[in-house]
Amino acid sequence: MTVTVSEWSRDAYIVSNDPARLQLDVIHAYLARSYWAAKIPMETVVHSLQHSIGYGVYQDGIQAGFARVITDFTTLGYLADVFVLEEHRSRGLARWLVRCILETPELATLRRWVLITRDAHAIYHRAGFSQAAHPERYMEIVRINPYDGSAPGAA
Repeated sequence: MTVTVSEWSRDAYIVSNDPARLQLDVIHAYLARSYWAAKIPMETVVHSLQHSIGYGVYQDGIQAGFARVITDFTTLGYLADVFVLEEHRSRGLARWLVRCILETPELATLRRWVLITRDAHAIYHRAGFSQAAHPERYMEIVRINPYDGSAPGAA
């Protein structure tokens, strides 16, 4: 399924899910220094975008933020790789970006949305997310630093 290209405007910013607008150098540079994807290769970023829906936040055509959604378009959406560049923070852009994603017509009826965050709970809470009602039901496999060749382990 494809997603209709949508854009939202607010002040001097635009949120868009047009893949042609995504600036891979900006996305890769941020993810490669993030705590969750440190040292991620550019090829992995490109591959991840081929299998998910990318959203950019732009000011004057320059990318200021990003998020992507992994979904089956029916039951589940996984929100990943959300960031706003430091110089654009404290403007509510992350919360707005998440709300735009949740409003995307092809995603608006998903039964469940999930995400993982170490330190941005307040942002997601204000966008409608809550702690898992039954965390004991969730399971995971975590591979620590898969991009630098480290051995798998628990986070």
